[in-house]
Amino acid sequence: MENIKAYVDTHKERFLDELIQLLKLPSVSADPAFSQDVLNTAEKVKDALLDAGCDHAEVCETPGYPIVFAEKIIDTSLPTVLVYGHYDVQPPDPVDLWNSPPFEPVVKTTDIHPEGAIFARGACDDKGQMYMHVKAMEFMTETGQLPCNVKFMIEGEEEVGSESLEWFVKNNKEKLANDVILISDTGMIAKDVPSITTGLRGLTYVEVEVTGPNRDLHSGLYGGAVANPINILSKMIASLHDENNHITIPGFYDKVVELSREEREEMAKAPFSLDSYRNALGIKDVYGEKGYTTNERNSIRPTLDVNGIWGGYTGEGAKTVIPGKAYAKISMRLVPHQEWQEIADLFQAHFESLAPEGVTVKVKPHHGGYPYVTPIDSDGYQAASKAYEETFGKTPIPQRSGGSIPIVSLFEKELKSKTVLMGFGLDSDAIHSPNEHFGLWNFYKGIETIPWFYHYFTEQKKS
Repeated sequence: MENIKAYVDTHKERFLDELIQLLKLPSVSADPAFSQDVLNTAEKVKDALLDAGCDHAEVCETPGYPIVFAEKIIDTSLPTVLVYGHYDVQPPDPVDLWNSPPFEPVVKTTDIHPEGAIFARGACDDKGQMYMHVKAMEFMTETGQLPCNVKFMIEGEEEVGSESLEWFVKNNKEKLANDVILISDTGMIAKDVPSITTGLRGLTYVEVEVTGPNRDLHSGLYGGAVANPINILSKMIASLHDENNHITIPGFYDKVVELSREEREEMAKAPFSLDSYRNALGIKDVYGEKGYTTNERNSIRPTLDVNGIWGGYTGEGAKTVIPGKAYAKISMRLVPHQEWQEIADLFQAHFESLAPEGVTVKVKPHHGGYPYVTPIDSDGYQAASKAYEETFGKTPIPQRSGGSIPIVSLFEKELKSKTVLMGFGLDSDAIHSPNEHFGLWNFYKGIETIPWFYHYFTEQKKS
């Protein structure tokens, strides 16, 4: 991997400009109003992969948004790396909380990123991290240092559950055949503390609807005489946790495996400042399940959170009504052995049982995914660890993430290969939130590090 840092330094302004152009495209998969922008983004990613040196790239139709597939096969006797990423992004709402328009990328300095960070929806999740792989590919092909075969599979539905990806994977197993899958859609502990994600939580996502009277009612004439769906929904949601913030759904914890004291002690060795954590979030104290640390609560324990709640009148001024309906979106993060469909069924049965006679309840499952744990003794993990050592000068810490990438377990089931999660984002990057950003230092460091993974993985597979 000769001269990689010099190559990045020489071309970094061009790399940044290309990323800015990609971030300008509002590829919001959740909103049909942006469907053409999603399709345009797929074409742009295909062109970028061809420019980076892939011999073949195509936009593959699916039942939903297309998947961009590309490859460069230099020798079928060499190992093959499959790179996964996504080009769709979360909705930018609430837009009024952004300090700059979400699809007009700007570079600004921050305390954490004195060398600058790019602010835009998708900057870190996942356009910026996905594009690191495109530019790493460019370096290896331009300098004749690509040591193995590479394939890319970049999808457009990750933020809405990756429904078409399963269809695509099951119908293209030979096309996607690989020796390891490489993903950068996670983070690391800090800029000076590299880490490799070894576990992901699963996900069950549902929407609930509580219906009361057949229309909105005057709260003076009917208040106290009929059930208010918002009041009822609030009570039902509040009852989903007990006084210790333990989830009260019967059977929810049946398959949750408690980590040993030794495993928890190893986790505790990761650098963590509770004061810095609170200060970064602007909170006085943390909150969560009794008996577990903050890092355990957001990684090895299952959770239940309300992601949105609405109903009645929410406009300017006052309108005194008892609403006919109230709604909420609820997500549950799962840990190994929990099955998302089973959890969805348990939630539905319990939530419906909470409803009093004055209302009716509907539970609509949206999507979900399974948890995943990757072994640290695999060739892929070892290659990633050596790659970080080359560019950071220190061994990365294995770390479980609280986030979910539901397709990782799908890959292992259908393609029979392990996944390595080399993320370069930070917890402070505000993914899914207003003012999402990605540090330029992190962006360039990712481009420098990824080619070393190819180098060491190929070496290990040859030995």
